[in-house]
Amino acid sequence: MIIDTLENASQYFLLNPLFEKAFDYLKNRNLDSLEVGVTEIQEDLKMIVFDEMAKTKEESLSKFECHNQNIDIQICLKGIENIGWKPRQKCTSPIGEYNAEKDVLFYNDDPDMFFQLNDNQFAIFYPNDVHAPMIGNGFIRKIVFKVKILKK
Repeated sequence: MIIDTLENASQYFLLNPLFEKAFDYLKNRNLDSLEVGVTEIQEDLKMIVFDEMAKTKEESLSKFECHNQNIDIQICLKGIENIGWKPRQKCTSPIGEYNAEKDVLFYNDDPDMFFQLNDNQFAIFYPNDVHAPMIGNGFIRKIVFKVKILKK
């Protein structure tokens, strides 16, 4: 997992070529006017814009999730977002089976930690990062980039 601010995003471009494309997509755009919903930026890269009420800790933890095929870049644009996190290798209680169509596996474990994202901060979650986002009070406006893991 990586936590940083948008102004430092270029430091992570070498980790995956699609990271640069994701963050470049935001350049010269009014982030407040991005339409809520899913935008296909290119093959293997999509953006989802959320503008909704935060969840309770219990609501979010009911979908304590990780992914096998995608890396999440989650950017908090407005609001205060708390996120639970735990390394996947420490999770012991899966809820059902991995859903390949939705690329998600849920766990019934407790996070090892919670952290907070504020305006223009982001977190990058790899497949080994189990996360419970959108915890807080009030509205949160955020972007989630789904970055397909590139095969070597």
